[in-house]
Amino acid sequence: MTAPRAILWDWDNTLVDGWAAIAAGLNAAFAAYDLPLWTLEEVRARVRRSLRESFPEIFGEAWETARDIFYREVRARHLAVLTPMPGAAAAIEAVAAAGLPQGVISNKQGPLLRAEAAHLGWDRHFRSLIGAGDAAADKPDPAPFRLALSAMDLPAGPEIWYVGDTGLDMQAARRAGCTAVLLGDAAHDGGVAQVDPDRAFADGKALAAHFRQR
Repeated sequence: MTAPRAILWDWDNTLVDGWAAIAAGLNAAFAAYDLPLWTLEEVRARVRRSLRESFPEIFGEAWETARDIFYREVRARHLAVLTPMPGAAAAIEAVAAAGLPQGVISNKQGPLLRAEAAHLGWDRHFRSLIGAGDAAADKPDPAPFRLALSAMDLPAGPEIWYVGDTGLDMQAARRAGCTAVLLGDAAHDGGVAQVDPDRAFADGKALAAHFRQR
């Protein structure tokens, strides 16, 4: 395994738990169009792609109006319900202490992502914070990786670790030419074997311990 030169992170369910706000936004949009509501568990299991990719499939020509309903609800509550994932802060600090640059690539809208990072006081650790809509295409397309790494003045390659919690994250890392690192057990995506990471850590605490031992 190539030693990392930089760490790129996924955001939701990797570093933070903000699902309550996402669920509220989705259900507000669903209710406006008389669609079945999703439980929080269904939201966690189903949400992977960015809104600009998934909403046209769900809402058809009305997707932009549904988008506005979603974001209005999310903005009203996302900072209040935002919670760091177990060990996330320790992992970020351990990577910083190891002298490695860090960035975030998320399918959460860019302004929301950056507001959340600032709210937690984590933005000081990240040289780039790339969300949905910031690049020409969203994850798993390589475009946000190119944008993030350009801002960090780094080339893509196996020495760039992308740490995420889903099979889509592992796919995105490989498409960008980076090392795919799984955080957690990927139970929501069929398990570790199904998502086939290059490397896996049980949680943020385990990842922090790895970097403290380097």
